[in-house]
Amino acid sequence: MKLCIAEKPSVARDIAKVLGATTPKSGYMEGNGYCVTWTFGHLCTLKEPHDYAPEYKAWNLFLLPIIPKNFGIKLINNTGVERQFKVIESLVKECDEVINCGDAGQEGELIQRWVLQKAKCDKPVKRLWISSLTEDAIKEGFEKLKSAEDYKNLYLAGNARAIGDWLLGINATRLFTKKFGGNKAVLSIGRVQTPTLAMLVKRQKEIDAFVQKDYWELKTKYREVIFTAAIDRLQSAERAEKGLEYLKQNLFEIIAFEIKEGKEKNPRLFDLTGLQVEANKKYGFSAESTLNYIQSLYEKKHTTYPRVDTTYLSENLYPKISGILRSMNFYSDLTAPLLEAPIPMSKAVFDDAKVTDHHAIIPTEIPPTSNLTREEKLVYDLVAKRFIAVFYPECKISNTLVEGQVGTINFKASGKQILEPGWRLVYAKDQKETTEKEEKNEEQLIPEFTVGEKGEHEPFVHQGRTSPPKPYTEATLLRAMETAGRQVEDEELRELLKNNGIGRPSTRANIIETLFKRKYIEKKRKNLFATQTGIDLIDTIEDELLKSAELTGEWEQKLRKIEKGEYEAQKFKEELIEMVTQLTKKVIDSKGKVISFQEEKPAKTKDKKNKSHDK
Repeated sequence: MKLCIAEKPSVARDIAKVLGATTPKSGYMEGNGYCVTWTFGHLCTLKEPHDYAPEYKAWNLFLLPIIPKNFGIKLINNTGVERQFKVIESLVKECDEVINCGDAGQEGELIQRWVLQKAKCDKPVKRLWISSLTEDAIKEGFEKLKSAEDYKNLYLAGNARAIGDWLLGINATRLFTKKFGGNKAVLSIGRVQTPTLAMLVKRQKEIDAFVQKDYWELKTKYREVIFTAAIDRLQSAERAEKGLEYLKQNLFEIIAFEIKEGKEKNPRLFDLTGLQVEANKKYGFSAESTLNYIQSLYEKKHTTYPRVDTTYLSENLYPKISGILRSMNFYSDLTAPLLEAPIPMSKAVFDDAKVTDHHAIIPTEIPPTSNLTREEKLVYDLVAKRFIAVFYPECKISNTLVEGQVGTINFKASGKQILEPGWRLVYAKDQKETTEKEEKNEEQLIPEFTVGEKGEHEPFVHQGRTSPPKPYTEATLLRAMETAGRQVEDEELRELLKNNGIGRPSTRANIIETLFKRKYIEKKRKNLFATQTGIDLIDTIEDELLKSAELTGEWEQKLRKIEKGEYEAQKFKEELIEMVTQLTKKVIDSKGKVISFQEEKPAKTKDKKNKSHDK
């Protein structure tokens, strides 16, 4: 008998149906030589400190750091979990072979391996690795079962991550709580959570310290085009008025006129972070909500595996693209032009070198019916249109740059025209598709100018006020986590920085939610702000290692190297043990002040009209 273990009952039912295991039993299904059972996500977890020694139940500074000689696992204390584990344990003993059908990612691998380890499995283990739950994908996956050994490094990376988070989270949380918590609250410290909070606190302080200033700019209108002086902003109205008087005494002369035709590259396919960013910008969905919606779409077989960090497709998917496009009935007006000719095999879309465990999120050949919620429909629409858009031609544009001169002062104006919309046709009906950047920088139409032409113009002074740094939204925070705090607009550069991002795509939403639950951050409209407690916590942490997004990104890179077999999991653990040991001594010897907790004390913000709420 072959035993298949899925990560949840609904997935187990899909697999059992394909395999012909249709006889229901208590905690599993049986038939055709297979038993198909399931976990409920995590059945096992790392042991807690008091599981190693009873004295660790008390939070005592002098017992820190807590470093088990060997990390053990245990069942989660839950009646349903214990009952299901007994079913799995019994089936493992009876079977001839185990097929790991867990979620095809690092966390899914860890969940399954811990369960098999706890069940003392000594049977041969194969691995089902699929990117969608359609019947065809499951059948194909069972025809190409992998050896469990192929995914050993994936497990080692997941296990190292869990141990690293335990070492830092358990020790640093107890350390700071006992030293600075004043017996009033737990000060939660985490390997990813704390640098994420530090980014928010840093931005909060920049906003609070910002002093708004007036500035003046010289502008002029010539032939219905607005030109701006190519000089630094003026700091006084008097200087601006003097400049204006000077401009009135001179004609406007065109000194340069250039038109360049260019292309706007197609948007990339979605990885999980990109989808969460877009859903937050467009619909205000939280990162966690978007993950839940896309996970549901995956389980309903309408989209592929969501917890991915690549925007590329495997090259072997190319033959299936036309079939997927044909199946997208709701988008036939957009897909029809694509299906008139062969789909382009673009390296910007298909690249095996950029795909590891899974490819980017795309629709499957099973289109949704009426079984979707409103939110799921919106998320599916984002995925579907992005999938279609990448196969359209590039958008052709015309960029115009004009330079003028009034006396000794140079002026500039620029404009952009869309010559051939290309992929933008996919979004033509979306009124909100215009990006924030385009809304802010509306390009003006530029007529034909001749170098050397002169004429009368209408100079004027524009008075403005400097703007404070923008607060983070979930969209911009997710991008900051992905790039370890760097501000990166270019998609290709961002792709290169992903290996050093903090957290994984599947965990970032949970990190943000944890910060809300701990009341370290709050949301006002779409903006995120650090609370006073969050600010105080970061101010209390003197060790930059705990707060640095860049250094945390380096740890993340080492975990990815473990996954590729390029770094030793044991070495990663030893490095964290050394860091935790040094941190403990440093904090115990320090003389920082106890945090003063104040209920309902919001951080200072520029928006005082809206009440905060946790989400």
